[in-house]
Order: sequence, then structure tokens, then C-alpha cells
Amino acid sequence: MTDAADILRKTVAAGAPLLEALTEEATGCPRAPGKWSPREVLGHLVDSAANNHIRFVRSQFEEDLIFEGYDQDEWVRVQAYCEAPWTEIVELWRAYNVLLARIIDAIPADVRRRARPRHNFHRIGWKKFSEEEPASLDELIADYVDHLRHHVGQLVPLPELESPPES
Repeated sequence: MTDAADILRKTVAAGAPLLEALTEEATGCPRAPGKWSPREVLGHLVDSAANNHIRFVRSQFEEDLIFEGYDQDEWVRVQAYCEAPWTEIVELWRAYNVLLARIIDAIPADVRRRARPRHNFHRIGWKKFSEEEPASLDELIADYVDHLRHHVGQLVPLPELESPPES
């Protein structure tokens, strides 16, 4: 088991019941112009899970770490998260991240840790990445988990956990 997968599991285990306790009214849209509602924030995390799922799998049989980005605002808009039942979004978020934790655990350590000179994390990452420095899949996974914890923490209080280590 990797630390990142463990932190992801703990975040989901702590966050899901708290998210489920939020009401349809409290999570509804619109919140404010230019701001996402709780449904849209969690929907965005589902989209992030979907995109990173592809990245985590492809990185195991490709030499570089160059991945497509996505327009997060458009993804949220066209999927109409505002109209989706809150409990449906929470369950999808929970299930998708349980799957990702399992996938992360299954990635061989040498694949996760291998520094790769070709990447585009400076374009797709949540945190700042140097374009010139090699990057590893562990760094992308840590970035994913930190991003998820940031947004879930905007919706419900989460326990403090260590950030996933980077190689």
C-alpha cells in the first residue's frame, strides 16, 4: 500500500459521511456568479478523478508523462452537476476514489518513482511544477490527492493528514 493511496482512502472515509450529511438545499445552485456550488465542486472532483484515472493507467506503459488537459469549467457546465442529486455525486466521488486508491497501490514503486524528463505537469498540475525539472508519477499522484483534499476541505472539515510523499 502506498502512502498516497492510504491518504486518499482516509480522506474518502472521513469525507463521504460528512458530505452525505449535507442537504440538497445546502448544496444547490447557484451560489454566486463565477463561483461553484458544492455540487459543482464535488462534480469537478469527479472530473479530476476521471482525467487522472487515465493518467495513472497510461503512465505505466508510456515513457513520458504528457497528458491532455481539460477545461474544468466547461466540464462542470455540460455535465449539469447543479441538477444532479447530491447523493449521486457523493457516491460517484466516493466510488471513483476508492478505485483510484486501488490503482495507485497496484502501480509498481519503480514506475511511480522514476523521474521522467518529458512531462507537462506545469500545465496540468494543481501545484506549481517546473517545466525544466524531471517529474515522477508519484508527484502527479501527490498533486491529485492534495487537490482533492483542498476542495473537499472547502465543503466539510477534514482531519489533518500528511501530504503524500513525492519521490
